[in-house]
Amino acid sequence: MNKAIALVTGGASGLGLATAKKFCDHDITTIIIGRNESKLAKAQEELGPNCHYYAFDLNDLPNIPDLINTITTEHGKIDILVNNAGINMKKPFIEVTDEEFQQIITTNVFAVFSLSREIAKTMASQKHGAIVNISSMASQYGIPKVIAYTASKSAIEGMTKAMAVELSPLGIRVNCVAPGFIATEMSAKALNGDPERKQKVLSRTPMGALGTPANIADAVYYLASESASYITGTILPVDGGNAIGF
Repeated sequence: MNKAIALVTGGASGLGLATAKKFCDHDITTIIIGRNESKLAKAQEELGPNCHYYAFDLNDLPNIPDLINTITTEHGKIDILVNNAGINMKKPFIEVTDEEFQQIITTNVFAVFSLSREIAKTMASQKHGAIVNISSMASQYGIPKVIAYTASKSAIEGMTKAMAVELSPLGIRVNCVAPGFIATEMSAKALNGDPERKQKVLSRTPMGALGTPANIADAVYYLASESASYITGTILPVDGGNAIGF
């Protein structure tokens, strides 16, 4: 049986790296995509022979079809897509410029749309595939100073449902993982310098701790696997109960 092939965007660090590690550890050929070639090479070294990488800036929308064509030519197919790459910006709402808002929407929404569209064409010809989008509990909450990120992740959740309805009849399942507060470099910067905010986060998380990147990777792996073969269009919070914490 041919090995499954997964593509993980933003796979050189954080949640993407944890997801790529989970796939590689389960003998899935895993292709990571990112902008920084040295970070990609370091991740590939860490992940071993099941990992391959392509350095590519996903904001370069016109060249995404060529990228996917190259990958499918070299690897034969793509079974799993994890749309993990994303950027954030912390800034008061009234100070965010049109250009800053647009940049986050381009990376977090347009790139996900373009990449998913091109890979869905390949998956449709195979009559199978799994797409897992990464959202955020920011889409469910009103969190100050992240207006563009919140808008982008709300869009991802809506797109997940719309994609699932159109693509599931073609054999392509589409789901979404919505991480809560996860201990990554990005969140450490935000929370460690703001003890009050960190205490607020932990006090309303019933499990009483931040999540780990591995917690997210486990959820993504499940939704991408045959164990989830009758699940599509779902948004799975992985948040230690934060959404229902009081």
